[in-house]
Amino acid sequence: MAPELSGGIGGDTAALALKILVAGGFGVGKTTLVGAVSEIRPLRTEEQLSEAGEGVDDTGGVDQKTTTTVAMDFGRITIRSGLSLYLFGTPGQDRFWFLWDELSQGALGAVVLADTRRLEDSFPAVDYFEHRRIPFVVAVNCFPGARTYGAHEVSRALDLDRGTPVVLCDARDRDSGKEVLIRLVEYAGRMHTARLLDSVG
Repeated sequence: MAPELSGGIGGDTAALALKILVAGGFGVGKTTLVGAVSEIRPLRTEEQLSEAGEGVDDTGGVDQKTTTTVAMDFGRITIRSGLSLYLFGTPGQDRFWFLWDELSQGALGAVVLADTRRLEDSFPAVDYFEHRRIPFVVAVNCFPGARTYGAHEVSRALDLDRGTPVVLCDARDRDSGKEVLIRLVEYAGRMHTARLLDSVG
């Protein structure tokens, strides 16, 4: 989705809407993050977990989870006057990954939500965005009772490319989620500018 321009009063101002993906492993808090920051009632495509999925979905560490996203979550947040973000939460299970290619079309960047209790679940999302050169930040969702790791430790454990931001957050908290999104927009802006300069240089 390309940035959308819409005239304001008298056509003097333009509103910019940017597409952001929220990705990560199963049960990491993607739906929670989108719901916490969205200023509109978020669109959710959650279904109850069923016995049929028991042999497919790894619910280790998220035993209390009873629903799963089967298509996407959608929300919107205004960062400042004239700048809005459209948030698309991706499904976490492997069998729904065919949707990722469609959802990533035209995205400015992505948030990879991570849970340090199951950090290995973040590798597929990290690999996906690195291979497609889509700017992303890793947001560590600090679950109660989970051991706390610093940003540098998480970056090293995930073998991130140098400069990829890692931030600690609480996916339930609007202000915390907003800070993650601001960090992503700033980072993606720098990456896109650098690539543009490289292409003309």
